[in-house]
Amino acid sequence: MKNKNILIILPAQNFSEHEFVITKTILSRSGFNLFVASDTAGLCIGDNHLKVKADMNLLNIHEANFAGIVFIGGAGIADYRQNKHLHSIINKFNDAAKIVAAICAAPIILAEAGILGKKKATCFPARENELTRMDAIYSQEPVVISNNIITARDFTAAEEFAFAIAEYR
Repeated sequence: MKNKNILIILPAQNFSEHEFVITKTILSRSGFNLFVASDTAGLCIGDNHLKVKADMNLLNIHEANFAGIVFIGGAGIADYRQNKHLHSIINKFNDAAKIVAAICAAPIILAEAGILGKKKATCFPARENELTRMDAIYSQEPVVISNNIITARDFTAAEEFAFAIAEYR
């Protein structure tokens, strides 16, 4: 993969620190350049109060600059579920066959964007019905790869999730 830039999407509040730190560490060690985007001008605050400064606002994302996009889960990710701008970005990444990855509750955003229809995916088990209601094929596997789309069940799969992204293609 020539382009080693990966965009990580964090909600302004209550992102999963475990998922973020594991994913960030593995991707960084694998030679990727990581950029964080959020809808806050301030700091993103994790579920245990870790503070992360976003590199860019969601409105300034240009998919041509990145090899992939990664959505980190946590309770705050629900704020992005109906975000039409993010749905458009997801579709642009997917249409270009770039990595589109989401963990825990975040795969629901991919389903809402319409890219999981008739595709095998996983998410936080309590969200299974939401995923299948939007025509995805739910799997209990920790990590599922469907073409360029990578989904992970929960924080316990964060390491496998990050390696799947790092090893894609």
